Amino acid sequence: MYGLWKPRVLGAWRVPAGGPAILAVNHAHNIDGPMLMGTAPRPVHFLIKKEAFVGPLDPFLRGIGQVKVDRSTVDRTAIDQAIGVLDDGGVLGIFPEGTRGDGDFASLRAGLAYFALRSGAPIVPVAVLGSTERRGRLIKALPPLRSRVDVVFGDAFQAGDGSGRRTRTALDEATVRIQERLTGHLENARRLTGR
Repeated sequence: MYGLWKPRVLGAWRVPAGGPAILAVNHAHNIDGPMLMGTAPRPVHFLIKKEAFVGPLDPFLRGIGQVKVDRSTVDRTAIDQAIGVLDDGGVLGIFPEGTRGDGDFASLRAGLAYFALRSGAPIVPVAVLGSTERRGRLIKALPPLRSRVDVVFGDAFQAGDGSGRRTRTALDEATVRIQERLTGHLENARRLTGR
């Protein structure tokens, strides 16, 4: 990432140095995940759609510990692998909106809340900004080479209300809390970076 673009990483110290953590990342461009993997202070295991695991990317993604998920169903294997990452004290990366979009955390799915409540891992909000501002001249699908992309880490927080409940109601309430925190972080990151 540092060879192709000019990432500016802010607040990486907010990622817990040890133990399980969940990085909740906005997703507006294909490079957002790789940019975070290349700049995070700890190795990140992302939940990645199964469609990305094709050809030579399949063994590569598996080799670097990424988790293949079938988004068309409840993928128990992917859920178990993701929980395993957290149980082993690792860092799980999640795009909480489930798919690439405006990257504004407007439509969160319940997966992030489930993993946070199930594992007790803190959530670290992450905003990747600048990946969609301009298109490259050589490769239109990528930001211009050597352009600046900001990666802004926010303060870690717990998704639960402290009760330890993991009911459907607790999941829905946690999703609302998470969305408020992520949206607030994105606004702060935009102010901080001027984007």
